[in-house]
Amino acid sequence: MTKLTETVQTGDWNSEKHVPEIEFEKLEDGRIKVTAEVGSEIEHPNTLEHHIAWIKVFFQAEGAKFPTEITSYEFNAHGEEDLLSVPSATGILKTDKKGTFYALSYCNIHGLWENSKELN
Repeated sequence: MTKLTETVQTGDWNSEKHVPEIEFEKLEDGRIKVTAEVGSEIEHPNTLEHHIAWIKVFFQAEGAKFPTEITSYEFNAHGEEDLLSVPSATGILKTDKKGTFYALSYCNIHGLWENSKELN
């Protein structure tokens, strides 16, 4: 039997429209704003037939056993009334620790996609 983790795909978000791009910004008050977006370089269709259904962002602090979910966003406008969701999810966290952000996105046709970015 295949494990779920074996179905997660990766790639370079610059050339693969399903991979979530992760960006973060350190705010003046010590908080960190993190955004994961699909299609910032190569636009994803996001139609009823072919769309990003959701994005989840996690953070795993250095030395932590497990990642913690920071934000989760489900996209529901896939062409109804000419509305198309832009798959972007933003969360804000407070931490003094180094670690790794992980983002997962789900395309209804092409499955699960993952990316990560270090917070130093």
